[in-house]
Amino acid sequence: MSKLLEPWTLLVVHSALGLFMCGLIWFVQIVHYPLFEAVGREHFSRYEQLHVQRVGWVVGPVMLAEAASAVALLLFAWREATTRPLLWVNLALLALIWISTAVWQVPQHEALRSGFQTEAARFLVASNWIRTVGWTLRGVILAGLLAVRPPAQ
Repeated sequence: MSKLLEPWTLLVVHSALGLFMCGLIWFVQIVHYPLFEAVGREHFSRYEQLHVQRVGWVVGPVMLAEAASAVALLLFAWREATTRPLLWVNLALLALIWISTAVWQVPQHEALRSGFQTEAARFLVASNWIRTVGWTLRGVILAGLLAVRPPAQ
């Protein structure tokens, strides 16, 4: 088995990705999205275009690796009956995050590309709590798995 697919290594990699996204989503939720209203209407469309582009370069690869490693944990690595339910919850929360992104956040960003719209911005902040709570719960699960499952000596 590849070293990357060993249970502990895979859990550490997956947890690093998940905890990174947990921290990032809190920054976005509390700081970044609420500041959209302060950008100014004149330059907002360009700002939103650059926001989507640059954030995509940061979160896109991490979210893909996070999803792949979540599936890999279930398929290849973890066989313990006590841990598998938490890994299923982890994957379900990740699916909820992806669905929320596709159904609510992406359409709001598309609406904002044409210029600042108060309702779209407010809905973006409100609906983003789904992802914020999802990544936070995943962070708790992953931190717990790391805490109770030390590497083999």
